[in-house]
Amino acid sequence: MNVLNVDLGERSYPIVIGCSLTQSASTLAPFIKGDQVLLVSNETVAPLYMEVLESIINVPVLNTVVLPDGEQHKTLETLNRIFDALLEHRHDRSTTLIALGGGVVGDITGFAAACYQRGVNFVQIPTTLLAQVDSSVGGKTAVNHPSGKNMIGAFHQPQCVLIDIETLQSLPDREYRAGLAEVIKYGLITDVDFFVWLEEHMTSLLARDRGALLYAIEHSCRLKARIVSEDERESGLRAILNLGHTFGHAIETHEGYGEWLHGEAVAAGMCMAADLSRRLGWISMADQARVVALVVEAGLPTTSPDIAPEKFLALMAVDKKALGGEVRLVLLERLGKAVITSEYGSEKLMATLSAN
Repeated sequence: MNVLNVDLGERSYPIVIGCSLTQSASTLAPFIKGDQVLLVSNETVAPLYMEVLESIINVPVLNTVVLPDGEQHKTLETLNRIFDALLEHRHDRSTTLIALGGGVVGDITGFAAACYQRGVNFVQIPTTLLAQVDSSVGGKTAVNHPSGKNMIGAFHQPQCVLIDIETLQSLPDREYRAGLAEVIKYGLITDVDFFVWLEEHMTSLLARDRGALLYAIEHSCRLKARIVSEDERESGLRAILNLGHTFGHAIETHEGYGEWLHGEAVAAGMCMAADLSRRLGWISMADQARVVALVVEAGLPTTSPDIAPEKFLALMAVDKKALGGEVRLVLLERLGKAVITSEYGSEKLMATLSAN
């Protein structure tokens, strides 16, 4: 079992990475505050892990909520099901919410925890690769709106993040590959040596080799924890974590939430960011080819669906990083070095959108 720390002063918390953590009462118990727990999962994950988790949670009041599965259900309507349960069972301000599932469950549960009685404790137990390396760490919680992804939300840090890599063995192949997009992202934005490691070990990761997984997950979480510790509320540095996301969110919104998995859209978005970075003269054609090749090896898309460039641009404008009407993008100054900029030129951006 490895333990990392997200250093945020009084809001600091550990990321615990290991095997069979969903069966360990002693690991979970220190992070449950009060006598009430609401365990939130979805229809896919609950049959696999909820019963075991219920058996190790020793509190006087334990209630559960099982949400529908899928990005299309990441809505205010679904969020209300959590509030209904909290109010029905009279949970007070000392309650602890536990998110058992992927990024959608984690985001919705975290947002509910941020809002209920103006903020209660919650614990993240992510069961997908994407959630383990990205969405469960950092306290960003949200739901989607038909006009834009994650536009309604709050920053609310968990008490801890418990990452049990054994849950990845039951993850469908498509979802597992989608999680690899976020792993690749870390190498591109801040650690070229990790990018090289991924080029050398992608075969092992695709085989779900435990040693490779432990290294990739721990390294990804360590990089994200460092960035979050420096910029909790995304006022500067943390925005580099959104490489490919402005393009990717536009794809998700256009296609309908759930049609493209988040990681698939981010993968295509990263390739589009690499294309624009090359057009700006920041990275070479060879480096762009390396980005595309690694995404291809991971079994992920490298181009967007057929969206008219003008429509694509309009969708990108509905983005949390937009300021004063300008779309700010995360691009690559070089492999392992991302920058946030609005100085890319509309002609070059339109060329990238047209090429994809």
